[in-house]
Amino acid sequence: MTSSEFVCRTVLVTGGNRGIGFAIAAEFVALGHRVAVTARSGAGPVGSLTVRADVTDPLSIDAAFTEVEAAIGPVEILVANAGITKDTLLLRMSDDDFTSVIDTNLSGAFRVVKRASKGMLKARYGRIVLVSSVVGLLGSAGQINYSASKSGLIGLARSVTRELGARGITANVIAPGFVETDMTAELPEAQQAAYKKSIPAGRFASSEEVAKVVAWLAGDDAGYISGAVIPVDGGLGMGH
Repeated sequence: MTSSEFVCRTVLVTGGNRGIGFAIAAEFVALGHRVAVTARSGAGPVGSLTVRADVTDPLSIDAAFTEVEAAIGPVEILVANAGITKDTLLLRMSDDDFTSVIDTNLSGAFRVVKRASKGMLKARYGRIVLVSSVVGLLGSAGQINYSASKSGLIGLARSVTRELGARGITANVIAPGFVETDMTAELPEAQQAAYKKSIPAGRFASSEEVAKVVAWLAGDDAGYISGAVIPVDGGLGMGH
């Protein structure tokens, strides 16, 4: 197959109702794929199917997949993007602050990958993209829970690659740095300037730039890439 031959796939993006997840879903819609998003509230972009799901609840995930499969077909491309933060310093971090972030960001990814892999194994085709973060590689003060959860996605993807790689299934990780979102827009200008000073590119990424990398990794041109960590961080995490 050449890169000019488009194949329409069924795509599921978790947490696709806002931010990076919304942009990823919109990119797949623009490319002509059948796209569904999971969300606890809100909706995905126009042209996508929104299903309610909580990634901490296996029954909720199974119901969401069943709904997607009935409406647009078995999931061929999974983007595990759903995540939360509960930032605070180590000595102030409660057990719940830690475990709830791990349960959503890491265990949640495990649950959706496990459910999606059933159909992928049957089809002998699948693309799994896990949305990590530069802090999963660099660490971040006040984000021990978040950094640990995002670092764990790398081990998950690489182990999935070793288990399922011979079945036409790839599993990769993207590690975005600072991205232009509502959250970064609310930062004081001086703080934004300080962050940008630490980024060789001198700016934040757009959500669309992250989305295009995900779409490429999920495409046939990247079929021989698996277990990789692709930084989308303007050079911030070089060497990690």
